[in-house]
Amino acid sequence: MFRSFSLINFPVMRLWLFLAVTLLFVAFSAAPTLKFALLKYKGGGDWYNDVNSLKNLAKFCNDNLGTNFDLEHAVVEPSSPDLFNYPFVYLTGHGNFTLDNEEAANLRAYLSGGGFLFINDDYGIDPYARLAMKKVFPDLDFVELPFSHPVYHQKFDFPNGLPKVHEHENKTPRGYGLIYEGRLVCFYNYECDLGDGWDDVHNDAPVARQKALQMGANIVQYVFSLNGEKGT
Repeated sequence: MFRSFSLINFPVMRLWLFLAVTLLFVAFSAAPTLKFALLKYKGGGDWYNDVNSLKNLAKFCNDNLGTNFDLEHAVVEPSSPDLFNYPFVYLTGHGNFTLDNEEAANLRAYLSGGGFLFINDDYGIDPYARLAMKKVFPDLDFVELPFSHPVYHQKFDFPNGLPKVHEHENKTPRGYGLIYEGRLVCFYNYECDLGDGWDDVHNDAPVARQKALQMGANIVQYVFSLNGEKGT
């Protein structure tokens, strides 16, 4: 069962929009149409990488979870008020990723108010993502989620955690999270590259692509389900 998006700390002009979404969630068994969003960040990294990832993930979720995601994603900047229109934001790339003070503050308000950020390590983003998110939540550190975490046990079961999708340095894939007031607000997949598996231009093996989409669907279901309220 999917839950409504939290309204805490959202701009007043957005409050009525998300109230309407909440009522629709209650009134109908299927969720209303929502969009994923791709984060357009500064720093020189290729934020636009894996152009079909969100489209393919949205279709897979619609086909397997009964969701109603728009297949066309939005593009949003960290400092934009439009960020609050999207309950699930995707960040990917290979290189530098920076946030200025205004962007960090807005992203913190978004995440602490109910939003969710998924960070995909497309190889090379790790040191920048950790530094940038420390600016967003100075008091929080990424923690590795145990294999027992419910994000790995939604529609699809991953008893050994993240699948290995795209090889980088022959390291074990790891799933990290930022947990704010008991809620998982950011999931970061490292040495796994789910985003490449969601896309269809990297010639990943069909079984790897399928596992990537299944894990992505798990994350989406976790974020929008009652389990998402549990945080850890």
